[in-house]
Amino acid sequence: MALKAKATKNVNAAQAKSSAKKTAPAGESTGKAASKPTPKKKAVKVQEPVRKSAAKEGKVKQEKAQKTKLSAREEHIQRIRLKLLQQRETLLNEAESALNELPGQTLFPDLGDQATAETDRNFMLRLRGREQRLLKKIDEAIERIDSGVFGICDDCGNEIDLKRLEARPVTTMCIECKTLQEEEEKLREP
Repeated sequence: MALKAKATKNVNAAQAKSSAKKTAPAGESTGKAASKPTPKKKAVKVQEPVRKSAAKEGKVKQEKAQKTKLSAREEHIQRIRLKLLQQRETLLNEAESALNELPGQTLFPDLGDQATAETDRNFMLRLRGREQRLLKKIDEAIERIDSGVFGICDDCGNEIDLKRLEARPVTTMCIECKTLQEEEEKLREP
């Protein structure tokens, strides 16, 4: 009977061992310290990507530089936009205060005083007219910035230099086209 119990014990141990091998995930031990180590997978050598040719690398660098240039230009244009908005606000405030202070027509006993008052009044009205036209140009420039066409010459289609845009943000022409236009105007004058 001892022999039968020993055989049953061996069979049960073998069954437990085989079932443990089946249910144990790969890489885990089955509980015995003397079990066979699982075979290691061979390391697969990963190929490095093929290096780009020098021409392609140069092209990529050029594109990155151009994107950086565009973003720097865009940032500069946004600063110009803020400057235009501030200038617009200042002009509107000045115009409001000037209209409140605009002298009415008064009659002076002296004709010289009357002429001086009229000249001053006309001068103020002319200034307000010029400021009104400037306000219109500022609004148009802000619209061009918002639509993405600011800084492009209306005549030739080239980009207007940032220095020119900084000096005269309401311009619609590059310096070359504006110079040609002014020369043509001089030739037309008698």
